[in-house]
Amino acid sequence: MTHRWHKKRPHFPFVTLLFFIIILLTILYNETSIKRINQQQDDLKKKYVFGQDHFLNFATFWKQNAFLKKSPVTLDKFSTCDLTVKYSGRKGQYDAHMPKSYDKREEQGECDYFSGKWVFDNTSYPLYDEFDCPYMSDQLACHKHGRQDLGYQNFRWKPHGCNLKRWNATEMWEKLQGKRLMFVGDSLNRGQWISMVCLLQSVIPATKQSMTPNAQLTIFRAEDYNASVEFLWAPLLVESNSDDPVDHRLDERIIRPDSILRHAARWEHADILVFNSYLWWRQGSVKLQWSRENDGICEEISGLGGMELAMEAWAEWVASKMNPLKQKAFFVTMSPTHFLREEWQPESSGNCYNEKTPIENETYWGSGSDIATMEMVKKVLGRLSSKVNVINITQLSEYRKDGHPTIYRKFWETLPPEKLSKPESYSDCIHWCLPGVPDVWNELLFQFL
Repeated sequence: MTHRWHKKRPHFPFVTLLFFIIILLTILYNETSIKRINQQQDDLKKKYVFGQDHFLNFATFWKQNAFLKKSPVTLDKFSTCDLTVKYSGRKGQYDAHMPKSYDKREEQGECDYFSGKWVFDNTSYPLYDEFDCPYMSDQLACHKHGRQDLGYQNFRWKPHGCNLKRWNATEMWEKLQGKRLMFVGDSLNRGQWISMVCLLQSVIPATKQSMTPNAQLTIFRAEDYNASVEFLWAPLLVESNSDDPVDHRLDERIIRPDSILRHAARWEHADILVFNSYLWWRQGSVKLQWSRENDGICEEISGLGGMELAMEAWAEWVASKMNPLKQKAFFVTMSPTHFLREEWQPESSGNCYNEKTPIENETYWGSGSDIATMEMVKKVLGRLSSKVNVINITQLSEYRKDGHPTIYRKFWETLPPEKLSKPESYSDCIHWCLPGVPDVWNELLFQFL
């Protein structure tokens, strides 16, 4: 007897059809949802653009939709803001660990090293020869680039009621034995670093010294002392899109006011730290991108406001991470500029170009130094107790309208004929010739060490 097995009809076509229908419905639903969300986003953008105060609602909406966010990225010169809103007033959590005591470090007994006058001294100064320092910067080598009046090299700073300790390179190396001295900041701090290297290198045999350039961190090493003098490019102290030591001239300045680890990871093991920050905050408003919110939204804040946030982040690191028994920290106050001759010579025009002598009026204070910034820095530093020493170079440098490179430096771009015919139009009244004013900043550092 033969049994005929009936072949079962397969269900695959029906299952496949059902599967495709589900996929199609999901796609249509997602497209509708995305369109609805995009429409909400556009509506909120329009409300903000046309002046309605709904930017916080838009920011909240943006944050609630994770798929709209970008992957976390490090700020660099290519970073941009997808949307800029006004500063919300938020602060980082910086005060929690900061001592409240205030130590007035500027008073050193009866002697105020930061108050005094410049005395012409062509016997003891300059402390080194520009052409004998192989590490001299072309941006600061004024004699090399044509400056013939060399009196700017011969001024000695004399504080009221006392004298600065006379510079001694060997003694300085003994203080640095087995240590790392690191300057952290912008091109003005780099100038102070170059000054220090030029002050120190002459007593080290050529075969026992080396310079290791490493873009952001540059190291001068003295083998016999197992010591180094270093410079770290960190012009805004916190992470920013201007942290490239070469290519940092950007139209839009973006910072992460709560992110200091990019730079702190490099400086945290140094024994002596010399910080500065000021000039870059004077170039208009800055944009804030908080490190934990990589959503493309930037908040716009004034330069002074941005500097205060950065200073607070830096102060939190100092308060919580720095060991004053093993490390020393110094903060150098603002370096003044001299762009308006009418401020020291009324009813005149021009800037620091062709100036040959210091200002003698001890009450002089120009627009290149901002009192509000000084007060803010004093407030932040005041909460750090004795962990940071202030080197107040501002007033003493205010007098030195004659100390800038003006046209006597290397310019990286080709200058057009119309500029070349007007020296004031391209004079550098920001940086300082070497030998010159930054040598005195280092004499003050030597004094306090």
